[in-house]
Amino acid sequence: MAKKPNLLFFGIDSLRRDHMSLYGYNRLTTPNIDKYLKKGTVYSNCFSPHIPTTPGYANMLTGFDCFGTDIVALRHKGDIAPNVKTLAEILSENGYATTNVGFKNVSGRGFDTYIDYEGWKADAGDGRAHKAENLNDVALPELERLASQEKPFFLFLRHMDPHSPYLPPKPYDKIFYQKNEFDPDNHSLDPVMTFKPFCDYFATWFPEGCTDKDYIISQYDSAIAYMDTCIQTILQKLTDLGLENDTLVVFTSDHGETLHDHDCYYDHHSLYDPTLVVPLAFRFPGIIPQGARVDDTCRLQDVTPTVLDILGIDTGINFDGRSLLPLAMGTPMPKIDEFYITECTWMRKHGWRTPKWKYIKALEPDFHFKPEVELYDLENDPLEYTNIAELRQDIVMMLDKKMNDFIQGREKEVGRTNPMHNNPNWHGLNIGRGFLSSEEAYNSLHIGSPGAAAKLQQK
Repeated sequence: MAKKPNLLFFGIDSLRRDHMSLYGYNRLTTPNIDKYLKKGTVYSNCFSPHIPTTPGYANMLTGFDCFGTDIVALRHKGDIAPNVKTLAEILSENGYATTNVGFKNVSGRGFDTYIDYEGWKADAGDGRAHKAENLNDVALPELERLASQEKPFFLFLRHMDPHSPYLPPKPYDKIFYQKNEFDPDNHSLDPVMTFKPFCDYFATWFPEGCTDKDYIISQYDSAIAYMDTCIQTILQKLTDLGLENDTLVVFTSDHGETLHDHDCYYDHHSLYDPTLVVPLAFRFPGIIPQGARVDDTCRLQDVTPTVLDILGIDTGINFDGRSLLPLAMGTPMPKIDEFYITECTWMRKHGWRTPKWKYIKALEPDFHFKPEVELYDLENDPLEYTNIAELRQDIVMMLDKKMNDFIQGREKEVGRTNPMHNNPNWHGLNIGRGFLSSEEAYNSLHIGSPGAAAKLQQK
């Protein structure tokens, strides 16, 4: 009996697709991934509907939306919803050896082996974060070990380089920036360093005296480029082991990243598109078409059904997502281009996105003092700069009804209340109720160090 295909899964944290040269970004951030995926299929419009990390990975690794997983919060308490299997559990039942590098969280449940690495702190020697090198130090030997077994394998890698702190090692730190980051006449970081909830955290990794926001953005891009080079090492190892033609390789991310967008500085909260847009691509010689681009809208809950379809594993599970393989093969599928969106990190909001409109409704006041209701015309205002909720109450009412009808339908289907209403520890500060004002949120929420940030994501 022929050995089943292997699965090498790059589940990168905080990688927004519009900062990848793979998707046309003007900086050459992902040259190795770009070249590798010339022999794969790239999905141009994949979204992470449920922000941030814990629900994003839950959608990705189960095939279910937030109602199916019952997960919306970063600090989710308890398990995944009953009777929901993770991709690792499904593959284990089908004879796979499974290893997870860098993500020991409820959403990554079910792996045989978990391996950690330092993906947060800077190296004491040079003050830079060698995240992807640290991952390679443990992932490459594990890839060799898995390859030596009779079983097929599933190796999941959570790269942390696009996640703050953005501290790519030399020479990557300067490849996209050759100005003076300490220019005294530049005040673009002034509002960042006076934003009380996060300024102490930024001070731990921004260069002392840095004034230019473009330098910080360049560090995000440089971190991606550094990671891309380290990923090439893993891809080369796969080739050297003779496994390139026997392995499905997946690239995606749990969510995007806000840089200097919408005052949601260098993090991944908010429901604006920089946080929702993620890459998705597959390569498997002989199965996945080479050089294909798919423009249809898709979401992270489509990843697991697609992987299982490509691997030829029929589970009988009625996923919330669907296999995207037919689209890669050129077979049209019904459009699913509007969907429910949630955020349960530093703010608690939900909404509805269509190709034309973005509707956002706050469930409690946020620490950015933003309005309770936001509406954006994505066709004429793709950067979501102009809130037209007051001017287009008709559209607000229409989208609110669509959203609430969808919520009621899904609550009935799963037999549970919308998880947006029963996660009191969503922001890491359990006060037993929602915030009553933006002032209360602003004065209560705080993150002071990379160590504190890491603890927010620990089980």
